[in-house]
Amino acid sequence: MHNHILDKFFKPESIAIVGASSVENSIGRILTENLQKDGFPGSIYPINPKHGEILGIPAFPSIKAAPAGIDLVIVAVPIKEVPEVMRECGQAKVPGVIIISAGGKEAGEEGKKIEADIYAAAQAGGIRYLGPNCMGKLCHHSRLNASFAGHSVRPGSVALLSQSGAVCSAMDMAEVQNIGFSHFVSIGSMADLDFAEMIDYLGNDDKTRSILIYMENLVHHRKFMSAARSVSRVKPIIVVKSDRSEAAARAATSHTGALAGEDEAYNAAFRRAGIIRVDTIAQLFNCAEALDKMNRPLGSNLAIITNAGGPGVMAVDAFSKWAAEPAVLSPETVAGLDQVLPEHWSRNNPVDILGDAPPERYLAAVRGALAAPEVSGVLVLLTPGVGPDGHR
Repeated sequence: MHNHILDKFFKPESIAIVGASSVENSIGRILTENLQKDGFPGSIYPINPKHGEILGIPAFPSIKAAPAGIDLVIVAVPIKEVPEVMRECGQAKVPGVIIISAGGKEAGEEGKKIEADIYAAAQAGGIRYLGPNCMGKLCHHSRLNASFAGHSVRPGSVALLSQSGAVCSAMDMAEVQNIGFSHFVSIGSMADLDFAEMIDYLGNDDKTRSILIYMENLVHHRKFMSAARSVSRVKPIIVVKSDRSEAAARAATSHTGALAGEDEAYNAAFRRAGIIRVDTIAQLFNCAEALDKMNRPLGSNLAIITNAGGPGVMAVDAFSKWAAEPAVLSPETVAGLDQVLPEHWSRNNPVDILGDAPPERYLAAVRGALAAPEVSGVLVLLTPGVGPDGHR
């Protein structure tokens, strides 16, 4: 990759924090602490006219007064001050800015006007920016926690892009499930940088094997579709799209049904772009866990191994939701399994290895399925306690 603008966001050599602070629990303090705590190897420049130093780091009264050549500026001051900060960043030739400040277009007409001023200042200064109204981002392999998240994330191969700060606090869920991330980005209002550019960048990032998205709405539809279609060929993209229930409520009051139709349009767009859509954040994290901990399947030919018939049938039903069928086992695979399984095993897929199956029988069945050229993945189901000694 040749000098992609997002390198300045994910691999900066120097960061300034406008609104850095030593006040307990302030966002300016948490941002500064997080950069220190995660061991950011580059230069950190706190910007605050009232302090000569913050948390042991020399502070500067403004971007203009700070050393030249800053790669990334994080802005955590009231939003009405941000246009002026952006103008200063433009004069200092800063390429990238993260705007944490809230109170933009979501706060009404005055906020819209401020956002327009920010955009104009960024355009004039050649600045790309993330936000406003975002939590920032984390990038483990750069030892970069440019966010006010409560804690860092485990290293891994999953990238998560979120339009909501709330889902970023779901890092606790990820922590419990031991899910690791390559990138964690709170994308905010997407006034400038959006999903498409992030997908495009992460598609070329060798530390990222899959991309998860928490989406509330799309701004640049065509750009998104183009990026997603090319990247989903090489890396899975999984989306949870919120606003369904809210949309349903609005549709009910307007009696047009237009918003229900909008949801179907998103479904069609996601299918066309090769994106998998899930319904809940829990499902998003279940996908994250699966993608982080195993190799990506090379096809949809699934072998199902079970010690009880019912769960096997349920798995086939679930699979059919994606218009897919389990793998058809070849005569050679069946003959191989005949050698290691009891006489009355199902002799097809799902591979029912019977209720008295001990761990050794499971192992033999899994080995047989994995060795089969017609199988690209194995789902192992265990119904505990059905055997005579309740194998678990």
